[in-house]
Amino acid sequence: MVKKVVTFGEIMMRLAPPGFLRFGQARSFDVIYGGGEANVAVALANFGVPVNYVTRLPNNDLGEACIQFVRQYGVGTDYIVRGGERLGIYFLETGAAQRGSKVIYDRSNSSIATIKRGMVDWRTVFADADWFHWTGITPAISEGAADVCLEAVQVAKELGLTVSCDLNFRAKLWKWGKKAGEVMPELVRYSDIAIGNEEDADKVFGIKAPDVDVSAGKVEAEGYKYVCAALAERFPNLSGIAFTLRGSLSASHNTWSGVLWHNGAFYSAPVYDIVHIVDRVGGGDSFGAGLIYGLRTYGEDVQKALDFAVAASCLKHSILGDFNLVSVDEVEKLMGGDASGRVSR
Repeated sequence: MVKKVVTFGEIMMRLAPPGFLRFGQARSFDVIYGGGEANVAVALANFGVPVNYVTRLPNNDLGEACIQFVRQYGVGTDYIVRGGERLGIYFLETGAAQRGSKVIYDRSNSSIATIKRGMVDWRTVFADADWFHWTGITPAISEGAADVCLEAVQVAKELGLTVSCDLNFRAKLWKWGKKAGEVMPELVRYSDIAIGNEEDADKVFGIKAPDVDVSAGKVEAEGYKYVCAALAERFPNLSGIAFTLRGSLSASHNTWSGVLWHNGAFYSAPVYDIVHIVDRVGGGDSFGAGLIYGLRTYGEDVQKALDFAVAASCLKHSILGDFNLVSVDEVEKLMGGDASGRVSR
């Protein structure tokens, strides 16, 4: 039997004005659900990987709607804990051209913010799993969420699971008393693979790539050799360190690539020029899911694993919503050089 991947973190209701309307223009909001770890779970399910998603949701109709939304994509929801007062919400104003997107969080006192150690039976959750994925969003939410995340990675390592983390720094979330740099190191020490964007290592650990200017689109792969080496020295437990490289030329036009340090070797992926972005939310999550799939599927072909992750997350930019709803065949087609977008008949 194929072992499962388990992801853990908050899922929220996303409320967005239709199209490219600004908040002040909106008279209605489009409703979907999403969150870093749920996004990874759905992407993996689309790739055919058995996956369980763990979170805490209120025991009301909104919590049930959220579960149904995730379950429709084939994600296991048996270990979702019910309780707490409310579902977190985030409002998204989608940017265009030179106007950037805006996110407003309304997630204080959400169900997962009040989670405590012992609420999740991690030994049962991990019984048929071989991989656990968490992100830096979860410990940023509250002290309780940080404690449960630590509990999870400790049990996962005790049971021999591979543990991956997405650093996912969110400055607006670290409000409960400790900073990311105080909490994240202990969690990362229980991890095997660390993933981040072009700024996460700097924001969390103070490790900055030389000669990088994200706003000018200058994010060269070579600059991240230094970041990978510095992280590997600080966390010798890490066998893999990966970064997405986004050059933001405008809200609608980005370059997209990635790098991977794996057991001392450094790999870089092709650079994609994404000219008409539909929705960039979840791009990093889809990279993480692609990397997990690639490392589990392609064995020692680490370059192919990285290329799959970058191609999968490139395609995510063409899909509305948080979830990356693409197939393995579609990703491998792009990896093979077919970026024409022609109608498939």
